[in-house]
Amino acid sequence: MKRLQPLGLWLLLACLSALAGGCASFSPYSISERELERHLQDVVADFDRQQLQSGSPLSVSLDDADITLGPDGREVAVIEVRGQVALNALMTRLPVDIELKVEGAPVYDREQKAIYIRRLRLLNSRVDSPLFSGDLAPVTDNVMRLVAQMLETMPVYRLDDSSLAQRMLGMAPVAVRVAPGRLELVMDDQ
Repeated sequence: MKRLQPLGLWLLLACLSALAGGCASFSPYSISERELERHLQDVVADFDRQQLQSGSPLSVSLDDADITLGPDGREVAVIEVRGQVALNALMTRLPVDIELKVEGAPVYDREQKAIYIRRLRLLNSRVDSPLFSGDLAPVTDNVMRLVAQMLETMPVYRLDDSSLAQRMLGMAPVAVRVAPGRLELVMDDQ
C-alpha cells in the first residue's frame, strides 16, 4: 500500500475541510418563477394524459401559467392560469375556457422531495364557453376545486434525482422559503 506524501495528505485534509465548511454554510438552492411555470405546464400535461388514458371524460390543458413569488414581500405564490377544461361525452366535446388567479403557500414535502402549493385562495376567475360567460360562482367553484385538487396532489417542482446536487439536497433536512421572484430551499432549523 502506498503512503500519502505530506503534500497529498495536506491536500486531502484541505478538501475535507472545505467540504465540511461548505455543508455548514449551505447556500440556498433557488428555483425561478420561469422554472416553476415550465414544470407546472409539464405536470398538467402529464395529468391530462393520465386522466384520458384512465377513461375520464374530463380533459385539462393550460395555454399559459404565470407564477409570481413573494409579491409585496409576502411568503406566498400567486398563480395565474389560462386554459381549457373540456367534457368529452356523448360524441361531443364541450370546451370551457378558464382564467384563474389563485394564491397559496409553497410547502416542501420531504418524503416526495417536492414543492406543492397549499392553502389556496381564489383571487379572480373567468369562465367562457359556448353556453355561458362570466364569473359564474357554481362553475367557478367546481373549476377551483379541480385546480386545488391538482395543486394539492401535483407538485409545482420536484427535485431531480438524476442531478447529484439535487439528490444530495433531497437527503438533507430542508424547508422552502419564498423570496421575490424565486423559491429557495434552505436548511430547516427544526
